[in-house]
Amino acid sequence: MNTIFALAQVVIKELYRRKDFYVLFILTVLITLLMASASIFHDDKIVRYLKDICLLLIWISALVMAVGTAARQIPAERENRTIFPLLAKPVSRAQVIAGKFLGCWLASGMALVVFYLFLGLVCASREHEWHVFIYLQALWLQWVFLAVIIALVLFGSVIFAAPSSNATISIVVVISIWFLGSHLNTVALQQAEPMRSIIYTIYFLIPHLEWYDIRDLVVHNRPLVSGTICGLATLYGAAYTGVFLFATWLCFRRKPLN
Repeated sequence: MNTIFALAQVVIKELYRRKDFYVLFILTVLITLLMASASIFHDDKIVRYLKDICLLLIWISALVMAVGTAARQIPAERENRTIFPLLAKPVSRAQVIAGKFLGCWLASGMALVVFYLFLGLVCASREHEWHVFIYLQALWLQWVFLAVIIALVLFGSVIFAAPSSNATISIVVVISIWFLGSHLNTVALQQAEPMRSIIYTIYFLIPHLEWYDIRDLVVHNRPLVSGTICGLATLYGAAYTGVFLFATWLCFRRKPLN
């Protein structure tokens, strides 16, 4: 575990030395503050639109940052030829994957804390109250969502040659699953066999990422998701994360590094 945590610390330091996080956070702040400064007909409910815009920017920023960070981890080690002294420590390939994943996930979590803290401050200035628990639940579910995404992108990094192609394909796959995955069962009902069974199989095999998006609950100050459902969603995300990391290890352990 000491080796895994050491690798994770390197990833965290790398992310915060780069300009990705700062650029995305500053853009989110500027757009949100611009929207907050507007007063449309002095409507008190404008804070709902403010929340919606800010949460959308948080989700986009976190997704771009997580995919970009995870996509360049293993290819960068191979390109810089630092993978050879790293594995000669000795460090196993499984530890490399675990350390890279943990570093990307923890760095994403730290970024989410900053984003949601800013969201809470802006909304509290308009609503004059703190909805702490719904923000914490939204943050946690989005962090579980990012765990699945990071594991998926790491799997892609041992398959695709370039980080750019991996990041592009991963974002397309994630967005497709996120917005279209929940409708596959409806599409399957309109198809004849064997296409119906194929679509149903895809529907049950893909991770349903839309379950982690509770922006509507935050925007409209709805009650919290029950602890049971939140716990099951966490276990569901952990299962898919484990599957993708195991697949990454299976591919990486036999992949030549030269």
